[in-house]
Amino acid sequence: MSVYLSTTYLGPVQQYSKLYHFPEVYIETAENYIKQSYRNRCTIAGANGALSLSIPVEKPDTVKCLTKDIRISDHGNWRHLHWNAIISAYNMSPFFEYYEEDFAPFYEKKYNFLFDFNEELRQLICELIDIQPHISYTEIYQPEVANDFREIIRPKHPGEDPTFPPYPIIRYSDKNMAFFLI
Repeated sequence: MSVYLSTTYLGPVQQYSKLYHFPEVYIETAENYIKQSYRNRCTIAGANGALSLSIPVEKPDTVKCLTKDIRISDHGNWRHLHWNAIISAYNMSPFFEYYEEDFAPFYEKKYNFLFDFNEELRQLICELIDIQPHISYTEIYQPEVANDFREIIRPKHPGEDPTFPPYPIIRYSDKNMAFFLI
């Protein structure tokens, strides 16, 4: 059985659940890029609640552009801002120091394409959480496929995945540490 997923920037737990549970995973490369999706944004747990981070992308030359062809913009020094937000949110968390060196290069190296950045980051996370999904990349877009989560896992409607139970929000804080699971 296989599943179809879109590429994501630090994808939500639903994404990694699918990567773990399905023996074959297709990552969509041939779809038209969709704005306001996890393709270029993520949510991290900040001290004052959820914090949304968004990678700026260059406007395509045409109305429709394939996801694999979307270029990252260097507008606004986003790498520095995102890395500082991650450090601020997780620096006091247990074990952050053990993973910091793994993630830092993604915010130092310049990537031209969003898809390449997302996929290298996904590979690292899969390695760190010890899952080895069998990944294939789509060559053509198929509008109707079985187990299609390309548009179900999205930030504007997080509860639409019927196969994934609601994720509890746990908040613990004291004057030296803040910890959130979102």
